[in-house]
Amino acid sequence: MAKKRTSGGTPATVTLDRAGIAYEVRAYEHDPAATSYGLEAASALGVPPERVFKTLLVDTDKGLGVGIVPVDRLLDLKAVAAALGAKKATMADPAVAERVTGYVVGGISPVGQKKALPTILDASALQHATILVSGGKRGLDIELAPGDLVKVTRGSTAPVAREA
Repeated sequence: MAKKRTSGGTPATVTLDRAGIAYEVRAYEHDPAATSYGLEAASALGVPPERVFKTLLVDTDKGLGVGIVPVDRLLDLKAVAAALGAKKATMADPAVAERVTGYVVGGISPVGQKKALPTILDASALQHATILVSGGKRGLDIELAPGDLVKVTRGSTAPVAREA
């Protein structure tokens, strides 16, 4: 997979370029009326939802963390807490998520966040050669190998998704 640079880029693409990680930019026309950013991306890009992952911030007794799960599934809060070494987790307040990551809700990328947070990618990602995650703004995804995502985020994998 070749790198595709966007003019100026986003913090996510800049971080991937600096790390020498191959990725592909996948842009689409975002519909402001969409009720699910992730399912909108999957549909617009013609990619099965199990290959498109959403980035969710959680608040734990150990601090903030990131859970990355397929867009057609939910984040299992007990599982992500355990994977992060915490006793419990709740979804982070959206305003906190935006402030800490530097991205807007619906465009939060796991890559290039303002503050590096402990990150857990759902283990189902490893079943795919490539997955898509937000590229740092609504209407922009990046496609990359799951192992490269774990590497660049200094994260790990665990089964943290559950049925919707």
